[in-house]
Amino acid sequence: MSALKYLLHYPPSLLVQVQARLDDGSLGNWLASRYPDSHAVQSDNALYQYVGELKQRYLKNAPAPTKVLYDNRQHPVKGTLGTNTQISRVQGSKLKAKHEIRIASLFRDAPEAFLRMIVVHELAHLREKNHDKAFYQLCCHMEPAYHQLEFDTRLWLTLRELEPATSPAAR
Repeated sequence: MSALKYLLHYPPSLLVQVQARLDDGSLGNWLASRYPDSHAVQSDNALYQYVGELKQRYLKNAPAPTKVLYDNRQHPVKGTLGTNTQISRVQGSKLKAKHEIRIASLFRDAPEAFLRMIVVHELAHLREKNHDKAFYQLCCHMEPAYHQLEFDTRLWLTLRELEPATSPAAR
């Protein structure tokens, strides 16, 4: 079960089920049938608009990110699928805060639901800095299936790493 590094904190009974699906080769087809839709958010400009629409719908009073882009340096092995950074700069006599959201480039190829999950996660950091109860409540407000999507994204990442060229869901 060492191949299930994205799922380490889940119950052992669930890991056994995932391992069984991996062993019989059915995980890729299961994910592909559950998340058949790809997305058209391929450029940084399209991602900026996508993030802006979700932010406007759910977080009208939160500060708008000044930069949103896909980042090749974000990688799940290193523990980051996206980042939300706040940069404070002095401009004249005022302190200005700029927010940047960077999403791992691998989400260009992910199902739309997984992209939405990671964007919701990074947008929630505009209001809640820590991964606490309020943070996850905000994530669930913006995406009611947030926890299921996070789990399924971890399955997709596992499958993508184990079967990068053969699985239809891993593409």
